[in-house]
Amino acid sequence: MTVVHAQGSATVEHLADQLGVTLQTVRRDVQRLADEGLLARFHGGVRVPGSTVENIAHKQRESLNAAGKARIARAVASAVPDGCSLILNIGTTTEAIAKELRQHSGLRVITNNLNVAHILSTNTKSEVIVVGGVVRGRDLGIVGEAAVDFIRQFKVDIGLIGISGIEADGSLRDYDYREVKVSQTIIAHAREVWVAADVSKFNRPAMVEVANLSQIDRLFTDAEPPEPFPALLAQAQVRYEIALH
Repeated sequence: MTVVHAQGSATVEHLADQLGVTLQTVRRDVQRLADEGLLARFHGGVRVPGSTVENIAHKQRESLNAAGKARIARAVASAVPDGCSLILNIGTTTEAIAKELRQHSGLRVITNNLNVAHILSTNTKSEVIVVGGVVRGRDLGIVGEAAVDFIRQFKVDIGLIGISGIEADGSLRDYDYREVKVSQTIIAHAREVWVAADVSKFNRPAMVEVANLSQIDRLFTDAEPPEPFPALLAQAQVRYEIALH
């Protein structure tokens, strides 16, 4: 339970390796925990149970797999060149990335995330543009038609998307359809689309489809994606990077 809650999800093989027990023991124990509703199973692994219609609280998401998100943030920041334009959307992973971008120069960052704007406002060598719209109090994300209309004015080098779930059909998913509309607009107005998603996001269900893997260029994650995602990523010609440090 502790390992799964720390990462959000884990494969059976990873749990057996981490706990030093046999695959049979892990399968028996995760089935018992799944029967009790404490964990949810997917093909080849197990994840923290959750609703398909509502995300967990922002404070809880900040601590969930924080080490993995920090590694992803460092990998993304090292790939972002100085002097480029980008859009960062809502999410604790994009907030971690913003912290790693504070030393960059010449960035022009558009965001619908007030947490990202606050973090990057300390970087006097770059510019932050805040999207207009309805502020969602629980996480300071900005959503709605005004946000969509605002983003449509721009064409940026990199659209950097955090996502709530990636399902085995290759769909990227989220919970709030208003947030999804903004993310879809970011994708449409970026020359390259990068997704930052820790391993807990694979096989995590959510109600609203944002996009398909075929619509993104790069994926940054913190561990080897479980099956069937390596093949799906290859088929979609997505370049993916596993952040180990």
